[in-house]
Amino acid sequence: MRRRIGRVLFFAGLFYAPLVTAQWQVNLVEGATEISRSVYNLHMIIFYICVAIAVVVFGVMFWSIIWHRKSRGAKAAHFHESTWVEIIWTIVPVAILVSMAVPASTTLIQMYDKNSADIDIQITGYQWKWRYKYLNQDIDFFSTLATPREQISNEQLKGEHYLLEVDNPLVIPAGKKVRFLLTSNDVIHSWWVPALAVKKDAVPGFVNESWTLVDEPGIYRGQCAELCGRDHGFMPIVVDVKSPEDYQQWVAEQASLKVAEAASAQQEMSQAELMSRGEEVYKGTCAACHQLEGQGLPGIFPALAGSPLMTGDPAEHISVVLHGRSGTAMQAFGEQLKAVDLASVITYERNSWGNQGGVVTVQQISKLLKE
Repeated sequence: MRRRIGRVLFFAGLFYAPLVTAQWQVNLVEGATEISRSVYNLHMIIFYICVAIAVVVFGVMFWSIIWHRKSRGAKAAHFHESTWVEIIWTIVPVAILVSMAVPASTTLIQMYDKNSADIDIQITGYQWKWRYKYLNQDIDFFSTLATPREQISNEQLKGEHYLLEVDNPLVIPAGKKVRFLLTSNDVIHSWWVPALAVKKDAVPGFVNESWTLVDEPGIYRGQCAELCGRDHGFMPIVVDVKSPEDYQQWVAEQASLKVAEAASAQQEMSQAELMSRGEEVYKGTCAACHQLEGQGLPGIFPALAGSPLMTGDPAEHISVVLHGRSGTAMQAFGEQLKAVDLASVITYERNSWGNQGGVVTVQQISKLLKE
């Protein structure tokens, strides 16, 4: 019986192994930039040198073990204080190291040449989102995870880009050199996009630099590569590389959106409209800590359901959302969300899960943001 089961498992393994490993890749990707291809080529050169060294060393070792073993009557030769041996094992490693150092130095010089950038973008890491600020243009936005919570909690099937999709991707033009200035608002993060060969730490109080120049338009995905907290895996990066013409069109659209945002801040919204919009904002921004039903995580994140803050003075609630709470994980969302989103999510929190805290208007928030 055991032999029969063993045969079944063996042949099943032979059948399914190619299917399971079809998407399994252990090597680097060539990437979409000249630098990424240089890194790939450097990696392959070093790899082949290491393979050649291994073949020679292990070949000599096994050949010596088999053909010069004691049972065949072989006697070890002595090279004590041999000048030629000393010269050979000094020159050969030096030659190998030089053959590695030349292409490595060339690639490193390219990677650190951040001069003559066409666009400068400041990238700031937050728990758990990225902020992109275009220093030469009036563009500033946050990029957060767009994967629905229902997929994360296994209530829905996983999407094609599960945990690798965002609401606002970083947009850059193809054929232009883009310099990144990276820092952090809270803990250490790491901005990593493999196809661009960019991986740089974002450290609070410091500014690190990197750059890219992408040849062709496309979508390139990455992640935060630093263990930055409980939801570290929910901090993806999406770079949307557009043609120069489409990029200029996108810049014009961003200017129009700012005008529309300013106009929306003056509009009157009903409680039902605020609640509907606030629910979506809450799911994308607050639910990770305070949970979908507002129950929080005991001892870590406070519950919002039945909280005195939700039903008490709205000014205190607004202040906490806008400015955060020092010494806790509660961030300041005054710069992260639009006035309409702030008003919506605060109203939603004050009127959900049995809370009866009243409405906070967009005009209230807009006035406070201007002060």
